[in-house]
Formats: sequence, structure tokens, C-alpha cells
Amino acid sequence: MSVLPLVFTSGWASGINAYAVVLLFGVFGATGLTDDVPAPLQRTDVLIAAGLLFLCEAVADKIPYVDSVWDAVHTVIRPVSGAVVGALLAGQSGSLPDLAAGAVGGSTALVSHLVKAGTRMAVNTSPEPFSNIVLSTLEDLGVAGIITFALFHPVAAASIAATLLVLGVVTVVFLASRIRRFLRRRARGRVVSDPG
Repeated sequence: MSVLPLVFTSGWASGINAYAVVLLFGVFGATGLTDDVPAPLQRTDVLIAAGLLFLCEAVADKIPYVDSVWDAVHTVIRPVSGAVVGALLAGQSGSLPDLAAGAVGGSTALVSHLVKAGTRMAVNTSPEPFSNIVLSTLEDLGVAGIITFALFHPVAAASIAATLLVLGVVTVVFLASRIRRFLRRRARGRVVSDPG
């Protein structure tokens, strides 16, 4: 069976929380829950680094405006992580060239990252902090659920990820006015705080 559905799903999830994807795959592989996880993701140093970075993201992602700065930094990290995980998964199965798998994983991660970052900019226009906490928690649970499901039902998980990706893009387009308001407010804040 082709590994493409698993690569696509892991790419989508990497765009939301790359560290959770690496951590989950690594733990599932290291505990023997599945044989589909490449050895590099199961290494102890990789698991420790992914765990620590996941904890940092779990905190940063729940704080308004800090989450947008974190997302900006991760505009490169998440797609690269999606590409690397995709290439590793393809290399493990041998059913899809590594370069193609990397392209699928990376591009899917980039689109889902842009959806996440855009949604967060819109949510940051809300004056209360609770929507960030709720949204971040739902994202973390969604990534955990979809990666776990993908290991056992990759085609169904890829269908869910594709649906969520399309719905996310539609939502960001719908929220574009709130995102523009966020960017204007942030730009005004820089002008006010810049003494020059």
C-alpha cells in the first residue's frame, strides 16, 4: 500500500504542530505500537528534543500575540519538518520516492501552517485570551488524534486531513478582514513604540 496518505496526513499535522508529530511518531515506534515509524524518529535524543520543544510550543501557542510571533518563526520550521518526516516515511516503506514524499509533506505542512497562522491572527483581534487557549488545545488534540488514526487507517485519516485543510483555507479567506485589522494594529503599535 502507498505511504502517500500517511505522508499527506503527517504534513498536515506538521503544519499545525511539528514537534507533536515527531514526538508521537517516535513514541509509537519506540514502544512497538507500529513498525511504520522510521528509526531516526525513535532515537532518544530526537524524542527528548521533540518533547521539550512541544512543551515550549504548548505554552507559547496559548498566549495571544506570542502565538503569532511563534508562528512567524515556524513558517520555515513546520514545512521543513513536514518534508523531512514525509521523506523518512517514504524511505521506510520504499513505495514513494523520498523527494516526492518530501515535496508532498512540506507543501501540505506549509498550507496548513498558513491556515493556522491566519486563523490565529484573526483570533488575536478578540480582546479575551480564552479563545487562544481553546483553539490551541483543540489543535493539539486534533494533531494527536489524526496521527494516531493515520497509523492504523491512513486513507481515512488523509481524507479527514484534506477536508480540514480545505475548511481551514475557506475559514481564513472568510476571516481575512480580521487578519488585516490585526496586521494594521500591529503596524500601528510599531509606529507608536518606535521613537525614530
